[in-house]
Amino acid sequence: MKLQVTQENLAKALGTVARVANTRNTLPILANVLVQTVDNRLSISATNLDIAITHRIGSKIEKTGSITVPARLMQDFVSSLPEGVLKLELTDNKLQITTDQYKSTINGIAADDFPVMPAISAGSTWKVAANELKSALSQVVFAASADDARPVLTGVYFHSIGGDVLAVATDSYRLAERKLGKAKDSVGFLVPASAAQDLLRIISDADKEVTVTHDDQQVLFQVGDITLVARLIEGNYPDYRKLIPTKFGTIAKLTRADFLNITKVSALFAREAAGSITIKVDDKKVSINAIASQLGENTASADAELKGSGEVTLNSRYLIDALNAFSGEQIEFCFNGKLEPCILRSSDNPKYLHLIMPLRS
Repeated sequence: MKLQVTQENLAKALGTVARVANTRNTLPILANVLVQTVDNRLSISATNLDIAITHRIGSKIEKTGSITVPARLMQDFVSSLPEGVLKLELTDNKLQITTDQYKSTINGIAADDFPVMPAISAGSTWKVAANELKSALSQVVFAASADDARPVLTGVYFHSIGGDVLAVATDSYRLAERKLGKAKDSVGFLVPASAAQDLLRIISDADKEVTVTHDDQQVLFQVGDITLVARLIEGNYPDYRKLIPTKFGTIAKLTRADFLNITKVSALFAREAAGSITIKVDDKKVSINAIASQLGENTASADAELKGSGEVTLNSRYLIDALNAFSGEQIEFCFNGKLEPCILRSSDNPKYLHLIMPLRS
């Protein structure tokens, strides 16, 4: 292998893929990135066996070839080099990287042993606007569970209802759902939250479209010159839509900024009580009360348009996370009773819905 590539492009590609490389894995080669020439371009890949990311960049290739080199060293070294053209040459599993001022050799491992994710041969494909997917992932992925006891809750569930594609995540205490767009074929697959986070990091504001291809075992996201392949989580996702109320006895409409502010202030006093805050909707106000037996107590309120009245106890962290996920100015806080699910929604963004289960007060 012998080629020339710009430092900027190579550093960007390594930054895209290197985080997937796993230094703690029992297979030493998984701590490496695969550097190879494909279709007259330079391809940089990394995998941890569950997720694989490949970034292809333009290069001037004189001789084709492939090698794997330590991901951390390669990324740190290339990002430290000055901008300009780098010359890469492979000799006996040693990759030489040369510039006008630097000449370095990195010992590699033959690419033959690098694991490759199997190709998706008979899957279904649909497309989604890149900004829609990025927005949706940022609004739902944080609600996925971090507890491996129930693996199906540790992912983001993509599925279709009546042609609409939805992304949803839940940890059984809260749930976030976002409509994504349309798909002709039926959609139903469960992506690990870690892969969703990587995808969120990959999609840039300049990207126009993401192509999604999936079968029963894995999913492929194509974002410009970057490909992410992830193994799907097996199992049946819970029928969460049964949890979402359609009618409410109490609805409070107020500005998101006001609601977020009084929640944050109250959360300071809720630390001793594991974040427990009591929200009272009455007298044209939403009031939040939090008590800390050692420190004191706090009540904060904001003006609101009300339908009905009542109170409910929630985890303040969950409420703050939910309010931060919305982008509109107005928020509707809806519930029926002390033990029934609370819903947050916004007329500014009817595609997004957030559910929080109340605490027993």
